[in-house]
Amino acid sequence: MAGRINDDDVKAVRDAVPIDAVVSEYLQLRNAGGGNLKGLCPFHDEKSPSFQVSPSKGLFHCFGCQEGGDTIAFVRKIDHLSFSEAVERLAATAGITLRYEEGGYNPSNQRGERIRLVEAHKAAAQFYIEQLGSPEAEIGRKFLAERGFDQAAAAHFGVGYSPAGWDHLTRFLRGKGFSDKELLTSGLAQESRRNPIDRFRGRLMWPIRDVSGEVVGFGARKLRDDDNGPKYLNTPETPIYKKSQVLYGIDLAKKDIAKSSRAVVVEGYTDVMACHLAGVTTAIATCGTAFGGDHIKILRRLLMDNGSARVIFTFDGDAAGQKAALRAFEDDQKFAAETYIAIAPDNMDPCDLRLAKGDEAVADLVQPRTPLFEFAIRQIVGRYDLETPAGRAAALDEAAPIVARIKNVASQHEVAVQLAGILGILDTQFVVKRVAQLARWARDRGGKGPAPAPGRRPQYEDAAPRPAGAPGPALNLRSPAHRTERELLKLALQHPHLVSPAFDAYGIDEFTAPPYAAVRQCIQDAGGATDAPSDYLPAVMDSAPNDVVRALVTELAVEAVHARTVDEAYAGEQLVAVRRRAVDRRLLDIQGTLARLGQHGDPAQLAAVQNELWVLQQYGQALRNKGAAAL
Repeated sequence: MAGRINDDDVKAVRDAVPIDAVVSEYLQLRNAGGGNLKGLCPFHDEKSPSFQVSPSKGLFHCFGCQEGGDTIAFVRKIDHLSFSEAVERLAATAGITLRYEEGGYNPSNQRGERIRLVEAHKAAAQFYIEQLGSPEAEIGRKFLAERGFDQAAAAHFGVGYSPAGWDHLTRFLRGKGFSDKELLTSGLAQESRRNPIDRFRGRLMWPIRDVSGEVVGFGARKLRDDDNGPKYLNTPETPIYKKSQVLYGIDLAKKDIAKSSRAVVVEGYTDVMACHLAGVTTAIATCGTAFGGDHIKILRRLLMDNGSARVIFTFDGDAAGQKAALRAFEDDQKFAAETYIAIAPDNMDPCDLRLAKGDEAVADLVQPRTPLFEFAIRQIVGRYDLETPAGRAAALDEAAPIVARIKNVASQHEVAVQLAGILGILDTQFVVKRVAQLARWARDRGGKGPAPAPGRRPQYEDAAPRPAGAPGPALNLRSPAHRTERELLKLALQHPHLVSPAFDAYGIDEFTAPPYAAVRQCIQDAGGATDAPSDYLPAVMDSAPNDVVRALVTELAVEAVHARTVDEAYAGEQLVAVRRRAVDRRLLDIQGTLARLGQHGDPAQLAAVQNELWVLQQYGQALRNKGAAAL
């Protein structure tokens, strides 16, 4: 068994490898004054940098989470290594040969697991690169050439080829001293009936490196029709490869990302290659998984949460690409950077765009144009029928929380105004206030996202039975509209003859409170208020879809009407009040439609809308002048 590393060699490693050089491989450092450097701590989430490095002392310390130590401690913590593994890795970087107190020189097969797996991947990457020049790999070289990548491009990205045989790599690595157990653990080989065989066979190979530049996995693209595997096959989860924690190209892009405060997220390996060759050297891609929280942590440490930083996502314009963009937006609030989306003409990805239109087209594609939140809003709003009040209300309920998540308050207000225009809601301030309230709720909840949109009510038509003794549904009884609707329903249940036959002509949508609309539906389902039979109330209650609505029917049937004299005149006032508000709401809807149509709308449609507007205006005037006689 190998002994511990010689103390003098450990000291030599500490002295030979500057701590700021090691830390800079993982995060961006800036001057903190007094000779120190600062950055966002890689060991806990934070908004402002509390992680400091002292190059002169060779130490780091985070004033947020209290992690600290020397270069060896940093490498141990960030890469989950043992003490010996961390020293061995740093020694390899510095070119220092280590001595072991009890076992002489440490045999390679006794070194730390992570070090061995990384070395196996390094050897495999070189093997694949050499194989790309073989006669068998002609199909791979042709694939690259057809996509605009020459030999120099392949070499720059370390692209290689895995031979089609069963165990070419396995035998090669065995010859380098790696055990079958190490090859299986690394994901480079897989079990077979007798001996391990190569996981990747007859494929084009992209090495996947971590932020420090070490190869930790591979992405393999199939080339032949007789390959029954998936189009892309990635390394499985291993002790050194977690697909949710790696970004392809990050080793090449990290310096330019930190320098320019800009990152471009594309969808595939060839897209990263195309971008870099076109001069967009900040391009990166995920490896067989959606862009998520762990990827954001990597970028945040490089971008330093600079408020002027930019992250541009490029997605295909098809349904899958739109879904990916919306999924990326869900994590948008974890960035301090502004996020944008870029969709190429004809839905081409960067690789296809470079082939069709050249490097300049790729560089132009990733210039920030459409904020990701704006794209998300338009995608959401597009799912609703904005010609109906219900459609506009539902679209607002889903879109408003998105606007509330915009970090810049001034931009948030401006986008809220734009949202009102998109929806055709003339009362702009209503939308602005809704968004502001949601933003306040989100802040009060500690950034956990907006609370439910104000005004949202349970769907009483589908509500679950209410436990005994539970309070009735929440209603805004300070609202004049709700008070009048409640009075009218009480009259319809308690004195149906006073509101008949006009009441039965009222639509469900004339009752703005969902609970009251549900009661109106029950009355309609029971046959209406006109000529109400003796079993009228039981019939209405039997029509209730659940106990919640049934309890409200009972409540309205026994609650006193708020009038000294309950007669036709009072009933007429309630009928007119409810109808006038319905007419006013419809007038706003029509005016919103006219605003959306603008001056360039279809003439026939414009004429029809304008005619409906005139008719409703006349009806509203008649209600004001004649009261119940105009119903």
